Amino acid sequence: MQTPRLRQDRRDPKDPFEDHCWKDIIPADVIELYSSYKREVGVGPSPALLAIDLYELAYQGGARPVQELMRTYPSSCGEHAWAAIEPTRRLFAAARAAGLPVIYSTRDTRPQSQAKDVRSTRRQGEDIDPALYAIRPEFAPQPRDTVVTKLRASAFFGTPLAAHLTQLGVRSLIVCGESTSGCVRASAVDAYSHGFQVTLAEECCFDRSPISHKVNLFDLHHKYAGVLHVDEVIAHLHGLRAEAAKAR
Repeated sequence: MQTPRLRQDRRDPKDPFEDHCWKDIIPADVIELYSSYKREVGVGPSPALLAIDLYELAYQGGARPVQELMRTYPSSCGEHAWAAIEPTRRLFAAARAAGLPVIYSTRDTRPQSQAKDVRSTRRQGEDIDPALYAIRPEFAPQPRDTVVTKLRASAFFGTPLAAHLTQLGVRSLIVCGESTSGCVRASAVDAYSHGFQVTLAEECCFDRSPISHKVNLFDLHHKYAGVLHVDEVIAHLHGLRAEAAKAR
């Protein structure tokens, strides 16, 4: 098997489609295998912001390496979660300024909803403390926002999310949150299957494992969604805001 060639993490003007965080782990022969997926990528029409599982559980233990936290806080994304806070705050601010609907997902913690042996993942010993599934204060829902509770990985599975988006006239989604390999991936694939155009804000998604984060973004980018840098998404939202101001 070919050994991946390490490259500096910098923008590549020759191939913007592959100019993302996976550049240092995906070898050239694999890029070539996926060349038929190359296309123009951008935010779709009538977008909404979908924030996946930005709850306290993912931030437990602070901005420390996950390896140091895993025994005490096995569900924490540690430093990766905390590194995503500032770009995600910027994304939220731009989405709200542009007037986008904002939808959150979190776990359904009601005792009557906890069917035996039904879990979103195979992780053992999960703590269903409602306080751990409260949205972080940096991203606190506002009165007009929607919070969807779920028992499975996808924000669409067993929830009214698809119908709610249809009623709002939403045609595309900007997705952020965690984990990239789990609930973000499941939600993005289901959104694509429901006919929504999906954009993932790269710096606003995170995982316990950088490798899982990068490989899943690579796979989603080529098959089901488009990955954009958060600055690109924000620039698009600023454009929407400017268009709306002109139309007034």
